[in-house]
Amino acid sequence: MEHEFTKITKQILAQNFSASGEQIFAASELIQYLDIKTKSANKGSKSRGSFANLYAIYVLVEDYLLKDFHQSEMYSDYEGAVYTNIFKRQRELPFGQKLQNHALNHRLNEEFKRYFATCDFIPILRNPKTNRYWFNENLLKVKIQENVHNIAETVIQIVDAYVEAKRDSFEKFLQLCKEAQTLTEEQAIEFIKQIVAPTVDARIFEIVSYSILKYYYSDRSIYWGYEVDRLQQENL
Repeated sequence: MEHEFTKITKQILAQNFSASGEQIFAASELIQYLDIKTKSANKGSKSRGSFANLYAIYVLVEDYLLKDFHQSEMYSDYEGAVYTNIFKRQRELPFGQKLQNHALNHRLNEEFKRYFATCDFIPILRNPKTNRYWFNENLLKVKIQENVHNIAETVIQIVDAYVEAKRDSFEKFLQLCKEAQTLTEEQAIEFIKQIVAPTVDARIFEIVSYSILKYYYSDRSIYWGYEVDRLQQENL
């Protein structure tokens, strides 16, 4: 099912592959997976950003491009990307500072197989002994009739566009919060209702919910302990 960000994905495909863009969208499991994982760019508060799995794809495809494997047939001879390098690169990307290694090691592959059970390929190839990683080049090459299209650059562009959409959403939220300082009480209540609506990004929803709860419980305390005459008071 298409969503708001699907339009951006298809625009990028059209720019890169002209009339073949729609066919590539339909034929590529990787593009379809990206489409699934980018739906939170414009979706509701329960749709979290998918940075872990997207960045696992991103760093390996980026490594593939930086070494110009999209312009050669030498990727099968490549010794593989060094784990510490790609893990560090993940954390350098926007919203990636606290990412763990789960997506690189198994989570991305497992989820991909759930969505595309009949696909012959998994995204990430790994040698546990050497701790080297590759992106499965079979997923980067899409055959349309007699032509084989390499979608590596397109993958990077789609993820970049998704990150920009998420960042733009967050920056708009911060700007709205600054403007909210001048609102009347009635206007402030209406503002809060809007930013906990189902169309709001998950991170924004969580920040606002926490702020409301923090204010509500700021002057309340609880008493707890294991003996009646030795209770402790703690501010909520």
